[in-house]
Amino acid sequence: MTASSWKPAVLADLRECLELMTADGTVPGGVIAHGTLDGDAGFLTAGVVAPECGGTRPGPDTLYDAASLTKVIATWALIGTTGLDLDAPVCTFLPAVPADAPGSAVTLRQILAHTTGLRADTRLDQYRGRTEDLAQLICGEQLIATPGSVHRYINRGFILAGLLIAQVTGRRLDDLAANLWSSLGMTDTAYGPISRSNQVAPTEQRLPGAPRLWGIPHDDNATLLGGVAGHAGVFTTAADLVTYSAALLSGHRGGTPLGRWLTQSMKPQAAIEPGLDRGLAWIVAAEGRAAYHHGFTGTSLYLSPATGRYLAICTNAVYHHQDNRTRLAPLRDLALKAITAEP
Repeated sequence: MTASSWKPAVLADLRECLELMTADGTVPGGVIAHGTLDGDAGFLTAGVVAPECGGTRPGPDTLYDAASLTKVIATWALIGTTGLDLDAPVCTFLPAVPADAPGSAVTLRQILAHTTGLRADTRLDQYRGRTEDLAQLICGEQLIATPGSVHRYINRGFILAGLLIAQVTGRRLDDLAANLWSSLGMTDTAYGPISRSNQVAPTEQRLPGAPRLWGIPHDDNATLLGGVAGHAGVFTTAADLVTYSAALLSGHRGGTPLGRWLTQSMKPQAAIEPGLDRGLAWIVAAEGRAAYHHGFTGTSLYLSPATGRYLAICTNAVYHHQDNRTRLAPLRDLALKAITAEP
């Protein structure tokens, strides 16, 4: 498989879509990384990093708030490489969680598959002033569904998973993640906060006249956790997402622990809608041939082990709007079509 398996017309469509989204104010600009396991990476760019950064154009090394890509580039990977029992109740790992708490029997498999039945709203701010352990507070809330019964995207589960990993290993989540990324050659990926510069993409302006969020996680709940959480808080670059994608795809081919974890994670765990299933963290498409995940800020990562293709989207779409699911749909639809197309 070589980079030539990306047809020029497909790349032209992706570039045109990114340029149109930049022109109509959906995004200030962005980067699309594309490649195959045995070929060189390519980068499509448009617009600027942000008006605050002058005329600086985005590129492979521009840092973007990854938002929920944190789930698959940090928490999911750490669970897979730590060798935790996916089917043991979380109270097994978290001493602060009573065995009779409503969420005590939730498992890591259910967290990864978004079938925990935990409260759908995250709202860690509601715990201000409480003295209990955060894991105890999360598991102490009444469930909204029987664990394992229905798919519903819930950040609380991944927050709980981050707490669990730190508890089991006795190390901070950001320290564990930094070691993982360093071992893979991801030189710029890190949990926030990140120092402001023209190579860091700002996100939202929360109050008129106030500075934008810049190097601080856009996710309020990650910020409440000091920027380090299992569901959000990571900053990354298109170049590092290329490195990560190559590690996963080559591992899949070579049978490394991380590659075997990807293979295991692409087995459907819960139906989302016709044609789409949730694996372990990843959304699985094209009858199991492709996996992807989105980040609320305007990021996405797509993998196809069957073809060796990968595609990453880095934008700061929340700079202008928060209704990103609809506004980013054309680009994300094109990306999914591209990653699942026949070579």
